[in-house]
Amino acid sequence: MRRKDFILNTGGLILSSFTSANLLASVHSSNSLNSQINIGVIGTGSRGQGLIKLLNGIKGFNVVAACDNIPFRLEEGISLIPTTKIAKAYSDYRKLLDDKNIDAIIVSTPLNTHDQISIDALDADKHVYCEKTMTKGISATQNLVKKSKLSNKIFQTGHQFHSSRMYSQLVDLINDGKVGNIISIEAQWNRNGDWRRVVKNPLQERQINWRMYREYSYGLLAELSAHQIDFANWILDDTPKKAIGFGGINYWKDGRETYDNTKVVYEYSNGLKATFTSLTANAKDGYKIMVMGDKGTLTIYQDSAWFYPEGEYTPKYGDVDGVSGATTNWSQSKGLPLDLIESDTNRATLQALIDFRDSILNNKKPLSNITTGANVAYAVEMGIQAMDTNKVIEWNDDQFIL
Repeated sequence: MRRKDFILNTGGLILSSFTSANLLASVHSSNSLNSQINIGVIGTGSRGQGLIKLLNGIKGFNVVAACDNIPFRLEEGISLIPTTKIAKAYSDYRKLLDDKNIDAIIVSTPLNTHDQISIDALDADKHVYCEKTMTKGISATQNLVKKSKLSNKIFQTGHQFHSSRMYSQLVDLINDGKVGNIISIEAQWNRNGDWRRVVKNPLQERQINWRMYREYSYGLLAELSAHQIDFANWILDDTPKKAIGFGGINYWKDGRETYDNTKVVYEYSNGLKATFTSLTANAKDGYKIMVMGDKGTLTIYQDSAWFYPEGEYTPKYGDVDGVSGATTNWSQSKGLPLDLIESDTNRATLQALIDFRDSILNNKKPLSNITTGANVAYAVEMGIQAMDTNKVIEWNDDQFIL
């Protein structure tokens, strides 16, 4: 890739990008917007770059700065800002926060940095969109919650299911009694691959593959299952009260420190159990959530959902290996596809960013906010502790400040 010349200016770097990636430029709000929100993106790895592409197409957002401490990532990120704009590039996020012309920031950095960057941004009078999982660990979550409660700025957590039109419809169906009384939730997010990024410079291994190392990340539970935990909390209007779990590094013997397979079971207030599984060596069914009730089961995929009604199974009894009364066959009803607004991860993220804009302009609390984000962060912490200690971990009202 041809490199741009970087020009030093007031602690940052000013570039005019050479690649326009104005994705979904036709996206507009139903309201007439008179305000431009100047926004900076802190963390320009693959996620941050994807967010810049989406921001470019949202009326009302003006991407004016990007920050990353890995030079080639910073160059990649800044190159995505349209050539019609002059954007500042920073290697130190604090310099970006010093810019009084920036109204809001995106935090898309490694998990262990979310809390401090967000706190510093709120102190700098910026609105914050913080990627999931919101924070790593109890004290980090406590500190950010306390700071946000004292701030008059919008804080949105990047659990984009809250902004997905498909998932909102599913929540409405569940609340209207589609599945009846929920008795169990089973979720999975399975992949077959080592989950690594290519690293050209071995000295940047931990920075680029930060999801593999405990210093930076909690791995699969925080990076994948956290979205599904957020959905479970949403439909149950509750938080887990107990957690048990098992995790291990059993397949990828490559120096990683975060588990390559996880299975955590949470118990909610009414005794309901919700199981969250993530694998990296078998991708059967990939992403799936099953919400199981006494009237039926919703099986949810990333872009579709099916309903399997209860009460339509006909057991037939007979002799199996001489054992009288054993079940020989079940006639299982077929699932029914649900007519829902189409969804996918990219579209849900786009809508989440639009919701962030609208929350700022209307001074309205986002659906995915500091409290819902903290609830998931605490649940992830419980799951990690359960897997690490092989003990039952309980929700602690004294520790888990909301």
